[in-house]
Amino acid sequence: MKKLLFLPLIFLFIFCEEEAPQPKFLQGEAFGTTYNIQFYSEENIDFKKGLDSVIAVVNQSVSTYMPGSKISKINKGDSTIVVDSIFKEVFKISKEVFNKTNGYFDPTIGVLRNAYGFGDVKPLQNIDSTTLDSLMQYVGFNKVKIKEDGTVFKELPQIYFDFNAVAKGYGIDRLGSYLESKGATDYLIELGGEILTKGENRNSNKKWVVGIEAVDSELENRSLAATLQLKNEAMASSGNYRKFRIDSLTGKRYVHTLNPLTGSAEKSDVTSATVVAPTCALADAYATSFMALGLEKSKTLLDKLPNIEAYLTYNDSLQNHQVYITNGFKMRLSN
Repeated sequence: MKKLLFLPLIFLFIFCEEEAPQPKFLQGEAFGTTYNIQFYSEENIDFKKGLDSVIAVVNQSVSTYMPGSKISKINKGDSTIVVDSIFKEVFKISKEVFNKTNGYFDPTIGVLRNAYGFGDVKPLQNIDSTTLDSLMQYVGFNKVKIKEDGTVFKELPQIYFDFNAVAKGYGIDRLGSYLESKGATDYLIELGGEILTKGENRNSNKKWVVGIEAVDSELENRSLAATLQLKNEAMASSGNYRKFRIDSLTGKRYVHTLNPLTGSAEKSDVTSATVVAPTCALADAYATSFMALGLEKSKTLLDKLPNIEAYLTYNDSLQNHQVYITNGFKMRLSN
């Protein structure tokens, strides 16, 4: 099998011209990673402070890594927590993608992530078929709902929410909304390799140009598989190149992408997924979904999703590296 080295990472290209409008730049940390923002605004306010407040509010609602967040309290069994608008919106987006993917996207896989060692608790030492069957009773987004009083109903108290496959993208969307509320009409947000664009790069008066790193790119000598142009769109990637855990006792490799229908932590033929969508939350969620779905199911689903475009790398039956690109994604590629 050809070894695939890296998940496609997204790079920003900025084309500057003399006498062009001067952009503003911001850098910082959010959601366990870093962000870089280029935007245009006539306002002279402390954008960084405002962005940090947005990040804090999102974390307080849906971060499983904060013990005091609403989602953490709900996961611990507190049924009295009244969720906020952020939790409700993330829940609604998740429900939409859960239904569209026939359950291949499921934020109730938290018990599985924890069991395999990808969560915030100690992994189980042995996950045999009996253990897996026991864990699967706690998986299923159709087993949870938000009640009229704003509290969360879970069929079983052990059900564990994990919105990490959509929350970062949603958080990026919230950052974009904040910039727009302060008069920014053109911006590019890059956070942990995920992208959200609005308007154009006013230095070139063209769409924002971003790139996808080649899967065989070396860390010291990175190369690009493609560049594409985005305007008022988002892009996110998912893959298992770096996100895996090797059991120290058995030597078995568990990949980060889990199959919510079987509970397995074994990779499909799709090795990476880069998705363009109207929002970063949707791009984030569908990129994760395609990793679990595999190539053929992903292609079938993409035919039914007019606003979702994808660049999928996969291994064919001979374990050769191949690429599948939707027509809409091809139209965005730079010449």
